[in-house]
Amino acid sequence: MLTFCILFGILNICHAQTSLTLTITNIKNDKGEVRALLFKGEAGFPDQREKAFKSGSIKIKDGKALLDFGNIPEGSYAISVFHDSESTGELRTNALGIPKDGYGFSNNVMGTFGPPSYEKAGFKVAAGKNNVSIKLR
Repeated sequence: MLTFCILFGILNICHAQTSLTLTITNIKNDKGEVRALLFKGEAGFPDQREKAFKSGSIKIKDGKALLDFGNIPEGSYAISVFHDSESTGELRTNALGIPKDGYGFSNNVMGTFGPPSYEKAGFKVAAGKNNVSIKLR
């Protein structure tokens, strides 16, 4: 019996998945959806969809959205999100380039005159379940 328990424990460790769940809060209304880009490296961060490791679009409920990126490899990542209130697929900005809808980055960091660097928004994903929260601005 002890051998079975040890073997079962080893198999569970070997098959443990590394997952990432993102919670987005402070969304002004439930219109449209929130769009998220997950980057594994600085190439394309924060807005080049085609260079993102994974992306997702999430419906909003009561000013909050939850996205499960599923099973991903361990490593360094950064996330950018925005509230696509009109479901256009693009971040709406005014004539000066200032976003009209909420947006945010992992670690809740902001850039001085533009988006933050990948390094400032970066975080580590370790084996097991990982959770990240972003509060829109």
